[in-house]
Parts: sequence; C-alpha cells; structure tokens
Amino acid sequence: MNRFSLRLFALGIALGSIGAAVVLAAGAYASTKPPTTAINRVTPASDRPPAQESGQPVIDWNRVLLSIVNTPGAQPATIQPTRNFAILHAAIYDAVNSIDRTHEPYLISVRAPRSASETAAADAAAHTALVGLYPAQQSALDADYAAELAQVPEGPAKDKGIRLGERVATDLLAIRANDGSSVIPPPFVPGTDPGDYRPTPPNFPTPVFTTWGQLTPFVLARGDQFRPAPPPELTSEAYAAALNEVQSLGSATSTTRTSEQTEIGKFWNPPIQNFWNQIAQTVATANDSDLPTTARLFAALNLGVADSAIAFYDAKYTYRLWRPVSAIRLADSDGNPLTVADPSWLPLSVNTAADPSYPGAHSTISAAAALALASFYGDDQRFSVTSPVLPGVTRSFTSFSAAAEEAGLSRIYAGQHFRFDHDAGLMLGHEVARFALNNALLPAHDSSGQPRSDRKPR
Repeated sequence: MNRFSLRLFALGIALGSIGAAVVLAAGAYASTKPPTTAINRVTPASDRPPAQESGQPVIDWNRVLLSIVNTPGAQPATIQPTRNFAILHAAIYDAVNSIDRTHEPYLISVRAPRSASETAAADAAAHTALVGLYPAQQSALDADYAAELAQVPEGPAKDKGIRLGERVATDLLAIRANDGSSVIPPPFVPGTDPGDYRPTPPNFPTPVFTTWGQLTPFVLARGDQFRPAPPPELTSEAYAAALNEVQSLGSATSTTRTSEQTEIGKFWNPPIQNFWNQIAQTVATANDSDLPTTARLFAALNLGVADSAIAFYDAKYTYRLWRPVSAIRLADSDGNPLTVADPSWLPLSVNTAADPSYPGAHSTISAAAALALASFYGDDQRFSVTSPVLPGVTRSFTSFSAAAEEAGLSRIYAGQHFRFDHDAGLMLGHEVARFALNNALLPAHDSSGQPRSDRKPR
C-alpha cells in the first residue's frame, strides 16, 4: 500500500552533521576503502531496533520515482532514467546498511548507532537523493517525505536516522556529479553505407544517449567490459534469417504474427526498467521482505540495470547497426540474395526507438533484472504484470527468466529488433548482472566468518 498523502506542503527539518567516509565499490572508482567515522562513540551491541522494520518505504519511494519518470517533462531528456533509479536505491541501501551492517556498503560507509531508525534513514536518503535529481519536484517530494516520516515515532532514533540518510545521499550525489551524465554529445553523423544506422521513418528521430556508453559505471570497471562480438555480416545466412523473421512478424500489417504475439509486442513497449521495478515491488511485497533485504534487492536490481544500459549503449554506438525498418526498406543494397526489399515497410509500433539496433535494450535490461531478482528469491516465482499501454491486460509468469525472454522477443514482434539483437542482449545482461552481483553488496562476512573487508581485493 502506498503510504504517501501526495498533497503538497513544505517540511522543514533541522539536520545535524554526520561524519561519513566514502567506500569505493569494486571497479567503479577505486579499490581501497578509507576508514569510517562514528556518529557517536558508544554503540552497544544490544542497542538494536526492537523489531524488524518493514521494506515498504523502499517500495513507496520506488513508486514515487516511477511516477516522476512517467510524468511528461519531469525526466531530463539527456539523463537515462536507469541512472537515477540506481542512485536512489544505492543511497537507501547504504543508509540502511550503515545501521544493519550485515553487508558491505556500496559506496558510503557510516558507523551509525544501531539504535537509529532504519526507516527514517531510508526516507531521508530517498528524499535527499530525489530532490537532488529532480529539484523541480521538491514540493511534491517534501509532501511525500512528510507522509512517510509520520509513520516513524518521534525521538532520538528517528533523528539519528534522518541525519544518517541525508548525509549518505548527499555524499553519493556528490560522487555521481561528474560521472559523465552531463556531457553534451557532439552532433550525430549518420552513416550512408549498407548496415549503417540512420534516423528511421516515419518520424526520423534524433539519436539519443550517443555517449552514454562512456558514463562511469556503478559496478563495472568500464562500459565495454562485456562488449558483445559484432553482429552477423549483412551477406550471411544468419543475417538474412533474422531480417526475414522481423520483416514477417514485426510488420504493421503482418499476417503471420499471432494475436498473442501482437499483444506481447504492444504490451512491453514502454521503458523496460519500469516493468522490472514494478515486478520487484510485487515480489518483495509477496515475500514480506524486511527493510534491509528490500533495500538490498532494489539496489542490486537497479545497479545492474544501470550498468546494463551503459553497456548496451557502448555496444550500440560501437557497431551502429541499422534498425529493421531501414534494413528492410534498403534490403536491395545489402548484397544478400536471401533478402527482399519492401520500401514501404513499417513496424507494428510504427515509430522506431532512436538508437542503433544491436544489441537489444529490452533484452539486456530484462536479463540483468531477472538474474538480480532470482538471486534473492530463486527464478521460479509466480507474478503478474500490467502495462500502461494496454489497460486491462495482464501477463502472468512462473519465472523471472520467462518474463525476460518474452520482454526481449516482444521487440521482434514490434518490428524493433532482429533476433540476434535479442540473443546478444540476453547474454550481455547476464554478464553484467553476474559481475555486479559478485562484486557489490556482498555479505559483510564470507562463508568462513571472516570479514570481507579484511581480505585482499578480489
């Protein structure tokens, strides 16, 4: 249940300072961890919150961000939304984990008193992060913050949690301020040779996020760390098979696409990261996950998704492969006798996404998200998903991997991607997520009970 009032009113809170130290994630900024500093000197082992705190605040704030990115004009056009989801949930995680201490920090380590409220820390971290990312939304965010904090009893625990969350988020925002997201890309020059990406009919959109592959990753060492091999040669049988498949199944006037495939092609068309955050909300609620677990779940999910976006943009603008609509209309220039041009062909979705084809974004992000969620709950989970573009339609699944497969295939049915875009995307997403899960948010102690911070760097 969303606990936010959504009424707009200002909230002023006097916030004290908290000493904090940055802990650098594997491969993201450096490999050393500076010492932490204490909020107060005495932190008795027994000074813990009396009961597990609910993971609902994480879900509430995730819903707030979903609402923002779905509001026309609220999301900066030059900022890929996956970055902001990662920053929000990394801030919540590091704030909560500074009290819980069961896992390694992502970037920010604060020696917080165990008596501090984890809920207040999560709320303050989320509010501070979102106000920093969306200053124009502050009035609404202040109202959300007031409604959320009203659920936390007044007292020292709440005050300590607020100070902790504010400090963690402020430091994280400062670290990400120079990550390359504010770089203004040079004008894109489309190619003219067969296979070269060029803006697509009928609307000919300007290519987006052309330098996003150079963004500082969240966990990866660099954007090209798992760059896939090149797509098939235009003259190959594999290329012809993939083109002929999407030409048949993805056409706006297809007679071979089934009614279910048409539904699937339309259903998954909105931004794919939104679907996976909604799925995470559903599954976390069904499993009644506590606050530390829920914070870690959404951080793992969105760090992997954000790095997947960096990785696929690196590959897209390295290979610059044309989209199916260009390939099909210009098939008489590809040198492949197994392809046939259709100069008037349009995809099911009519317009085409404004970036090169290879690899597929839906497939990459879905594979990464499915692996992250499965690492918490196992792959076999029953859940249902709805789509804002098909009101009243629900898609149900028995595993995360099945949903990821369908989401990726939807782009073939929608006329957006080739089969090899999908296959490469699934592999890339798996590789990125596997690396992120093995190198961030790990248990504070290994299987032998040794603190991981005492081990040599991996």
